[in-house]
Amino acid sequence: MPKAKDTSYTPPVAMPDYLIRHATLRQLQVFEAIYRLGSFTRAAEELFLTQPTVSMQIKKLTDVMGLPLFEHVGRNVEPTEAGNELYEACRRMFETLSNLEMKMDDLKGMKRGRLLIAVITTAKYLAPEILGEFSQLYPGIDLALKVTNRDRIIERMHANADDLYIMGQPPEDEIDIQTYPFSPNPLVVMAPRNHPLVGKKIVSLADIAKEPFIIREPGSGIRDATLKLFSAHGLRPKIRMELGSNEAIKHAIVAGLGLSVLSLHTLTLDGADGPVAILDVEGFPIMRQWYIVHPKGKELSLVASTFLDFAIESVPRISERIGNTWPALKNMLKDAKKGTKHRKKAVSK
Repeated sequence: MPKAKDTSYTPPVAMPDYLIRHATLRQLQVFEAIYRLGSFTRAAEELFLTQPTVSMQIKKLTDVMGLPLFEHVGRNVEPTEAGNELYEACRRMFETLSNLEMKMDDLKGMKRGRLLIAVITTAKYLAPEILGEFSQLYPGIDLALKVTNRDRIIERMHANADDLYIMGQPPEDEIDIQTYPFSPNPLVVMAPRNHPLVGKKIVSLADIAKEPFIIREPGSGIRDATLKLFSAHGLRPKIRMELGSNEAIKHAIVAGLGLSVLSLHTLTLDGADGPVAILDVEGFPIMRQWYIVHPKGKELSLVASTFLDFAIESVPRISERIGNTWPALKNMLKDAKKGTKHRKKAVSK
């Protein structure tokens, strides 16, 4: 007997024909960035576009929607009711597309895929080394590294903009996160090579407090850790200037403008004999930790999960490189790396 014809019918999915014809994913991406960052300028910076291009994309999208999406309140950009509705739709759509992309990459295995990493500013000295080693093992993986400040990192976490994040001070109240102890991040006192305290043994913190001091801007984890140590000894550094960049601080140190406390990672390329010297100061180094972070409950792609394992397994090599920068630190690093060997020691916050 002939096979019965399949008469089942699946109705087509409702299609937004007008939006498909007239709106683009790029326009929606620009809109989402402006909404999240509250600024046309910051959106342009994040997307590597010019501000006129961003404005043009939003004008086209506004024409398609037939309603204003933003309004200017003084210097600020605020979403309209239509903008709020569009943002919620964008988030759902981008999340679906991101999950689809992740599943396609998983089907390809580790031969192809993409890894998006966002790191706090100081971690820019550390992250490229690990990404470079990872790319040698998996040359088919496309890598993207975003370097920004702590507030932007938290914004990006809320928007699920990246696969993983590297921070020295994970957020505790802003968002539920999963953290993985990753690499030691010792903070040390730095001085110009010709400073009279260079080479002296166990310089007192009181003597350091008498020197002009260069410090990071408010909100910096390094600044907080430094002031906390001085305060615990009833001291306060004689702050000469505040700078928002580690590189700017290093240049200021070399110029003789003062001492500073920075991550030892900032000397990775300069080495122990560069123009900036490390002082042997009581209470230092301040042993801090780098963490790999992602929002709690986030489903990691095969690529992201593989990188997470690789990074944690890289801790001994990272510690050895740091120890070569300052040999006196080697014993401390042996203690600091305990407990960072396995992902199962992740901490939920």
